[in-house]
Amino acid sequence: MAEKKRIVIAEDYTILREGLRALLSSNPHFEVVGEAEDGKSAIRCVEKCKPDLVLMDLSMPRTSGLDAIREIKRLCPQTKILALTVHKAEEYILAALEAGAHGYVLKDASHAELVMAIKSVLGGKPYITPGISEKVIKGYLEGRKTHTPRSAWDTLTQRERQVLKLIAEGYKNKEIADYLYISVKTVEKHRANLMKKLDLHTASALTAFAMERGLVTK
Repeated sequence: MAEKKRIVIAEDYTILREGLRALLSSNPHFEVVGEAEDGKSAIRCVEKCKPDLVLMDLSMPRTSGLDAIREIKRLCPQTKILALTVHKAEEYILAALEAGAHGYVLKDASHAELVMAIKSVLGGKPYITPGISEKVIKGYLEGRKTHTPRSAWDTLTQRERQVLKLIAEGYKNKEIADYLYISVKTVEKHRANLMKKLDLHTASALTAFAMERGLVTK
């Protein structure tokens, strides 16, 4: 019998994570070797377990799925990454693929489709959930750039987006500084830059914006 493929599940909702573990563990070709409830623990888990594939939720607390994908690609380039998400918008699909995901499947997919997506990605073939615009996939694969006007969101650096996410999750400047291993003064500078770039001047306004962008769940 062929060796089982080792999988890590990164999903912040316990009931979904347990369901995914039960589904995958029932398949004779898969072995769940680790689980994570946020992006940072997903990075640590993948680095420790060296799985064949990580099933990565994009909307997770503190460190986002996109940031986790980038870091996993850097640390464990041999590990395949399958994004698992509720987001159907083009910007999320392109962001996940550009971050390094090898596939993109929606959470309303059937068990059969999820297994097919995993096997496809493990086999070296990209997988995108059917129903997602062919235009999106074709545009990405051909490397074409859309000519939409640059939004305020597009001007934010990766670090500013991390800080915005943590602000929206209710963390104070000191907590953000400790989590990101930066100074409080640097956090304050990022916060000021966010308010200036987005023309939003309260924490509640930044939080509402972060929710609109899908950085945090409502």
